[in-house]
Amino acid sequence: MISGEKTGEDSDLHISWKCTVCGFVFSGQKPPKGCPNCHSPSGEFIRETGHVPFIYDGVPFDVLLINGSTHREGNTGVMTGIAEEMLREKGVSYRRFNLNEYRIDNCWCCYAVRAQSCDYPCRNPKDDMHVFHQMLAASKAVIIASPVNWNAMSARLKIFLDRTTCMQNLYHLNKPGLTESKVVGILVNGHEDGGVKTAMDIFLNFQQMGYILAPFGMAYRTHGAEFNSNADREFFRTDELTRTYTRGVVNNVVELMKLNVEEQLKGRIIPVSE
Repeated sequence: MISGEKTGEDSDLHISWKCTVCGFVFSGQKPPKGCPNCHSPSGEFIRETGHVPFIYDGVPFDVLLINGSTHREGNTGVMTGIAEEMLREKGVSYRRFNLNEYRIDNCWCCYAVRAQSCDYPCRNPKDDMHVFHQMLAASKAVIIASPVNWNAMSARLKIFLDRTTCMQNLYHLNKPGLTESKVVGILVNGHEDGGVKTAMDIFLNFQQMGYILAPFGMAYRTHGAEFNSNADREFFRTDELTRTYTRGVVNNVVELMKLNVEEQLKGRIIPVSE
């Protein structure tokens, strides 16, 4: 509910809708058909409710599912939705998050100034990333979905991964790690080239935190430069290989996770992290 929302017939006229891509705010009964600022479709709008603290309730769960795209309802959202569907079918507990709905500041790069300053918890407690840190530590596996932007992951996801440095640096500070032997799966989509590179760039971040890539744990699908990007959404929504690959990665993450490798390898792993 919106704080101070009116009752009666005109209350709907005062609903605020925020574009999660560019931040444009619209007032009306429903979100606009498209954002006049960035031209994103109406699915990118969420109801503006003012500041609601983002907290983790401490309840353990299996899979942290991250949509790392700037567009929550775009092509990466299609893959994330298929992954979510598969997780429900497999009966595992999960939590899904679209990064563009949260405030994640740039990394302060404390490590570059003084290695001991890059510690867990992160020295920036004022944005939402510290909650994601808690969930990375609490979950058994992570599935990351990203678009291909200029042959690389999205800027939002890059910032998110930059902010995991405090968890990776625990090993350099000779402190107990929080992530080794957890499982990771990676989903990538794009208009044209860059799928393999993007997936590998994402994996290298998780590898440095001790995550294990599930067998056949990467899937990428591109539409092709010969097509207009306007046709991408319909392609990914109906493409059977996108669906098959995504479900395969999720299945493989879950099956490896069920082997409880995190517990089996506890105390037996030697961190080798740059």
